[in-house]
Amino acid sequence: MNALPLSASASLASYAASLKTADIPEHVLRKAEDLWVDWFGSAVAGHGARPVETLTQFALSMGPASGPCEVLTNRSTTSPYWAAMANAAASHVAEQDDVHNGSVFHPATVVFPPALAVAQALGASGAQLITAAVVGYEVGIRVGEFLGRSHYRVFHTTGTAGTLAAAAAVGHLLGLNAQQMQHAFGSAGTQSAGLWEFLRTAADSKQLHTAHAAGAGLMAAYLAKDNFTGAAQILEGPQGMAAGMSSDADVGKLTDGLGTRWATAETSFKYHACCRHTHPAADALLKVMQDNQLHVADLARVITHVHQGAIDVLGPVTQPSTVHQSKFSMGTVLALVAQYEHAGLSEFDQHFKDDITQTLCSKVEMVLDPEVDSAYPQRWIGKVSVYTTDGRVLFGRVDEPKGDPGNTLSRDEITAKALRLAAHSGGATPDEMAHAVAQLWLVMDWPRVKSILSPA
Repeated sequence: MNALPLSASASLASYAASLKTADIPEHVLRKAEDLWVDWFGSAVAGHGARPVETLTQFALSMGPASGPCEVLTNRSTTSPYWAAMANAAASHVAEQDDVHNGSVFHPATVVFPPALAVAQALGASGAQLITAAVVGYEVGIRVGEFLGRSHYRVFHTTGTAGTLAAAAAVGHLLGLNAQQMQHAFGSAGTQSAGLWEFLRTAADSKQLHTAHAAGAGLMAAYLAKDNFTGAAQILEGPQGMAAGMSSDADVGKLTDGLGTRWATAETSFKYHACCRHTHPAADALLKVMQDNQLHVADLARVITHVHQGAIDVLGPVTQPSTVHQSKFSMGTVLALVAQYEHAGLSEFDQHFKDDITQTLCSKVEMVLDPEVDSAYPQRWIGKVSVYTTDGRVLFGRVDEPKGDPGNTLSRDEITAKALRLAAHSGGATPDEMAHAVAQLWLVMDWPRVKSILSPA
């Protein structure tokens, strides 16, 4: 008698449990190293941010006063669970962490914190850490794609799919077998959470989403290691995640190209320090201004032609009152880009409330564009119509925003970005950061994952 085919959840769990370093193509391992260094810069950038400090203080008050795992923002050490939570919160606040377009999911912030913490606790090698991270990326991205566009209208996919990504990465480090990994998915999925409502009032929830996802996924994997059971079909079951969180879920996305299609390599870097939905329009506006030698005074009106997801996420932010909320304002982002050619951390911190920024912000409008919307989320096209004060109408288009795989950041640019982020936050001195980043590039050669910034 032939065995029954595995469910999608079981197939994905089997893949996550069985993947070996040797199975991963070289270009994917190199991309994972790029994502690792890029994530580290964002984690250090969380130093001093009020929501991060609050979550970190909570974590350290709940966990042991010392342990094998480091909290990057303040050099303390604690247990894997609490270190993962603190570092996951820290690495999402600067809005510079990576994103996968098709799943609209930020993998690094929920994969690397728990993977690093557990690797430090276990004394795993650098190669084991990177392999586990690839597992987390491949699983989390597919879960995000599976849940679909309807899910993202209400749920922050990084908080929901992120629990599965964290569980997969940690489960791989713990050596879970396929059945245990499936149980870990069940326990992770039942804890998935994260709603976009926080944007309307500039609440701190986004950092809680990533902290919770990292911690919940880690817990799910450790529980499964001890034979704690979870729902067998948490993703596609009749009362699973798709049933409660999506109206357009596509179960085929969960196993799409497992072992042949490497979603890790499709991941984009963030060039501007703001919501990724603003980047295509920002790059398109910059192109129009550079091609036509325009200045701020020449801008009478800017229409951004966008996908529905951008309207859903950015639309509620009409009058940003905090730096973080301003990063979800299309008008603010474009106003900063028009003035400084880059919407970086310093531009937001120093200029988001300037009169000229506010004036330019009021001239920006979002309009749903059928072409852009139909291409999303696989492609994030940037289109703008720029109305000038002398009566011209100029059109700009960018098919691959800076940071996308076809317009990616070089290793020199990733290093410079990490150093810039640390300098801005004061999370590490220039010498400390330069030394750390140089070592991070060699992660595949590490015989044992130890502290990166904290004293050994």
